[in-house]
Amino acid sequence: MSKLRPDYPRTGRSGLRRWLPSWRQLLLLATGGIALLAVAAVVMYIRTDIPKDLNAFATQQNNVFYWADGTEMARTGLVNRQDVPLDQVPEHVQWAVLAAENENFYSDPGISFKGIARAFYRMGSGGDTQGGSTITQQYVKNAYLNQRQNFSRKLDEAFIAIKLDQQVRKQDILSGYLNISWFGRGSYGIERAAQAYYGKDVSQLDASEGAFLAAVLKGASLYDPALGGENRDRAVERWAWILDRMVKIGKLSAEERARYTVFPEPQAPPQQAGLRGQTGYLVDLAKSYAQSHADISPAQFDLGGYQIYTTFEKPRQTALTQAVQDAAKNLDPEHRPADQNVHLGAASVNADGRILAVYGGPDYLKQGFNNANTVNVPAGSAFTPLVYAAGLDQGVQRERQRPRAPVQPTTSYNGDNGIDLQTPEGPYWARDGKKAKAANDGERSWGPISLRTAVEQSVNGPMQQLGMDVGLDNVRKSALGFGLLPDSMGDLTPGFSLGNSTPSAIRLADAYTAFGGQGMRTDPYSVDRISRNGADLAVERPTAVRAVPVRVATDVDNALRGAVKDGTGKEVGQAVPGAAGKTGVNQARTAGWFVGYRGAVTTAVSLFRMDPKTLELLPLAGVAGAAPTTPDYTVPAGIWTAYTKAAG
Repeated sequence: MSKLRPDYPRTGRSGLRRWLPSWRQLLLLATGGIALLAVAAVVMYIRTDIPKDLNAFATQQNNVFYWADGTEMARTGLVNRQDVPLDQVPEHVQWAVLAAENENFYSDPGISFKGIARAFYRMGSGGDTQGGSTITQQYVKNAYLNQRQNFSRKLDEAFIAIKLDQQVRKQDILSGYLNISWFGRGSYGIERAAQAYYGKDVSQLDASEGAFLAAVLKGASLYDPALGGENRDRAVERWAWILDRMVKIGKLSAEERARYTVFPEPQAPPQQAGLRGQTGYLVDLAKSYAQSHADISPAQFDLGGYQIYTTFEKPRQTALTQAVQDAAKNLDPEHRPADQNVHLGAASVNADGRILAVYGGPDYLKQGFNNANTVNVPAGSAFTPLVYAAGLDQGVQRERQRPRAPVQPTTSYNGDNGIDLQTPEGPYWARDGKKAKAANDGERSWGPISLRTAVEQSVNGPMQQLGMDVGLDNVRKSALGFGLLPDSMGDLTPGFSLGNSTPSAIRLADAYTAFGGQGMRTDPYSVDRISRNGADLAVERPTAVRAVPVRVATDVDNALRGAVKDGTGKEVGQAVPGAAGKTGVNQARTAGWFVGYRGAVTTAVSLFRMDPKTLELLPLAGVAGAAPTTPDYTVPAGIWTAYTKAAG
């Protein structure tokens, strides 16, 4: 046997041992593999060049938003960036960033072998690829490469980082990193971040403020308190961890750390002047949809250059805004306490899911939150058509051991006020130990009444009992099928059927599109297409789904047409022929609604008062000088009517 030929399969062995390599062969194979990898690494290192040009921040543009007809609506998103020399960044701020991101920055070779191995493992297993990169690697990614996470980009990042570390001073790398990193609020670079969060130059930041800016580097969408949710809790936790980390690595004394016990609250983000009036609400909706349905990160969006073609129709937006503003002229907060802190919201949605117009508030620059997209206003009796639909679709079960029985629009229920509400097991006992009872508006008793008439006349008792007979959990599932969001669902008590849920005007309008659309509905959306550099981007568009069978949608549609013909909304029907809709109030009299449609367009209008400090809803009695007995849906119904007549 030639000495150059490996002894494999092994001679002198039999069975399985003949095919098992010896330890020498394994060692030779491992040594050869390592040598090949080393040679490949050397070749890749030699062939890797540091790109000559940074990613061109200077060439980035505004984001341009367009109306549905293609005309320009707004421009936002110029890159907010200003370079500062490293010596103008206080050392305690520099070390706050290094403690959070890369404490061994000044001694590492530009890469983290453990971090790279972990990133490759996560990519191979389909997990998150973020984290574990050195400052140098992050700088290379931000300055020279794209943001995609794949093996090729990660290898390029590693080899460029190694070369850059050998050819450029650490201080210059850190300076570049701090000047091009994204900190949220449209800010690239630590100088603009200092202005955006604290209204001061970076040179004026203390270690505590620097620790917060280091925290938002990990993701402003998770750590900027202004974005709500659990962001503040996360920010406080990471801020404290960074300060403690600075003490541990010897860059902050324990005495100084002891002085930083109060979280340095950042200032509220400034609003852009071009977003005044209703424009800001529209831009926010479109921006949110683009970022969640077009794979555009907040950082990429802030770099700009996107053309966002929205679904908003300018004539409808003008008509809706005018209708609300005309109604608001009847408010006199200076002389009538009941008119103080009044809010109006409205949303108009097409049957195919396109959001056509919204009214979010008096002015986006004065009130940032969107009344049309808020989820703290009870739907009240505007929710009852969904209960009615659930009953017609699923039937009822009045006794536990009996099968479910179908109900029809003509099915009779007891419409008297104050009757006990029943479950299949017997009376429903409330938490106060008393039997739950039907509660009709004005405590009126109607006697035997059909379900359709109960919807048309907004009689609460039959709807409450129908919800109990269908099963409140089943009603909830049905409401989710109409597109209402889980977080807006109310408690499963008898009040659930009377609208203790708090869907936004956008979602409630979209839910009603199923009644005029033969049971089909599409999730609401605000962006038709997006392009950048002349190329269209993929945008996820919702597809139509069936909420209820055709027969159920037809029955509910008939009831809603009856409601504006002879029911609580008859004034609307007299003014707008061919309309269908439902008035809505809640038992606490803190919300008034009108939701209706004519043709393919459904519009929901809400009225509520809210304490600006506690955010608690306040009673509506007496709003706009109305008599105490005036229904709370009167103003929303008037807005709906004026808008629908103007919009055509």
